[in-house]
Amino acid sequence: MPTTRRSSGNSRVNGRQSTLSFNHRVTKSGPKSTKDLDSKPAKSSPLKTHVSSVKLEEPTSDEERAIKDEFEEKPIEGELEEEPQVAQPAPVVEPEKSEAELRAQKITDRQISAYWRELENERKAKRVHQEDLTLAEKVLRYWDVSSQYGPCVGMDRTKRWMRAEKLGLNPPLEVLAVLQKEEAKNTKGIEKAHMDEILNSTAVGAI
Repeated sequence: MPTTRRSSGNSRVNGRQSTLSFNHRVTKSGPKSTKDLDSKPAKSSPLKTHVSSVKLEEPTSDEERAIKDEFEEKPIEGELEEEPQVAQPAPVVEPEKSEAELRAQKITDRQISAYWRELENERKAKRVHQEDLTLAEKVLRYWDVSSQYGPCVGMDRTKRWMRAEKLGLNPPLEVLAVLQKEEAKNTKGIEKAHMDEILNSTAVGAI
């Protein structure tokens, strides 16, 4: 059986049909338009307001100059200029002296003079052409011609004396003492035998 449609008794009052009213308020929530969001000013952050309210003190010209001078005076670590290192000369190491050299240092000039007078007394005649020579030169020239101690040409006088000492020939200690004293005076050509000078001059003149 079909359902019948009920109608309210007030629907046909006074022969007029009731109309719907659209004046009532809609309570359904909807998304807010972007226009409303743009129109409302955004809330400012309290931190921003505090920072903007604080006025930074600008440094004066004297303070800027002091800070600049401080940075210029203090060099940055790692950028310090290294001072050039001056090469120090190596210490001169003197060779150890032998026992014979130490004994020769103790010989005095009086002992050398006594040694030469003893040699002169062995001669029958006085030496000639030696009046202008010093006592040291007389002793060394006599040492050059003393063939019992080996050849003198092409060898220093001190080396010849040391060689004779090693060979057990008992060279005179006064000769080594004279060589040490003359070396201390920086006498030139003291190590070269006089016979060697004569041979070299003869060879040069023959060319």
